[in-house]
Amino acid sequence: MVREYLHMNVYDAFLARMHFLFEEFDHIYVSFSGGKDSGLLLNLVLDYRNQHYPERAIGVFHQDFEAQYTVTTEYVERTFERIQDQVELYWVCLPMATRTALSSYEMYWYPWDDTKKELWVREMPQKEYVINLENNRMTTYRYRMHQEDLAKQFGRWYRDAHDGGKTVCLLGNRADESLQRYSGFLNKKYGYKDTCWISKQFKDVWCASPLYDWSTDDVWHATYLFGYDYNRLYDLYYMAGLKPSQMRVASPFNDYAKDALNLYRVIDPEIWCKLVGRVQGANFASIYGKSKAMGYRNITLPEGHTWKSYTKFLLDTLPKRLRNNYAKKFNTSIQFWHGTGGGLDESVIQELQEKGHQIRRIYDAGRMLLCKIAGYLSDCGRLPPVSGDDGSSGYLRERTGIAAGFCH
Repeated sequence: MVREYLHMNVYDAFLARMHFLFEEFDHIYVSFSGGKDSGLLLNLVLDYRNQHYPERAIGVFHQDFEAQYTVTTEYVERTFERIQDQVELYWVCLPMATRTALSSYEMYWYPWDDTKKELWVREMPQKEYVINLENNRMTTYRYRMHQEDLAKQFGRWYRDAHDGGKTVCLLGNRADESLQRYSGFLNKKYGYKDTCWISKQFKDVWCASPLYDWSTDDVWHATYLFGYDYNRLYDLYYMAGLKPSQMRVASPFNDYAKDALNLYRVIDPEIWCKLVGRVQGANFASIYGKSKAMGYRNITLPEGHTWKSYTKFLLDTLPKRLRNNYAKKFNTSIQFWHGTGGGLDESVIQELQEKGHQIRRIYDAGRMLLCKIAGYLSDCGRLPPVSGDDGSSGYLRERTGIAAGFCH
């Protein structure tokens, strides 16, 4: 899909999308994380609803991961208190499997784990709209389900709790956040009426990203222009010298946040002390997060090893259950590159060809789209599992005056 520009600014494009959503869907709720994008989205949606559809109910879903900066918690509390008379609030604090990138021995940690209350990073929020094990209205919840599944299943429950009908969850996802997000918008398999920013989750349950073509500059300009409140963590990030692209509001233990884990020591030392005791490897990652010890950037091949033998060596250092999990992921990747293929840099393609691998290039009007590795790589055989283990408007985007849309 080629990038397609619309002859309107991103704010006007957003308003058009809001009209489309309110006309097409019976029930709308906003997923609010406490970050700049979802915070802006929530404020824009409420302003639009109040002006054009004042009778429509809006839900707000917040998935609480327990371990976060104090200022983030304060922002979420401040926002919920301000809008509680305007919306339906759902602050979810249920045990869920959340991936951790800090330890070779723990693949997941469990926010709000009821068996480890003494280790909780912060106290359970005490509000009537909080959903926890003692006050759980979410019938589609399964104990310790994966965090992604919890978010999706909330959509099913929200639909059923509102007597069915087409339901859509609004997300603050934007294409310029990462190549993965960009690719996600380009390759929508289950879109809605030829849109690339709406995708299907379940029967009559959809997700939409009406800010998908906004830039970071657009987000902050709109926040300033309309005078919206925002998470003051970004001010602290700025004072700490972070670039806008490095300022993330996320679980401190995942792949995206682990490199900045050490900032907790400076920004929120009290929370930091609790983080160290909450998940294995937190202190190690804070010290070595930007070193090769944590796989930061380039990994060099030790002398005497091939990549295959080095991979197997590293796998052998892991517990059997984790080794099997990684072997499964590698096998899936191998099958993908042989069967489907993807985009590669020219230098990578050249290196593969120099090593004797056959590369099939697929072109469109002279532009390479993807490449496929033919046959099986001589240095990348299938990795077997361990035997016996199962286990404001006119000013936005002023530099172009148009919305950077990828599709209608």
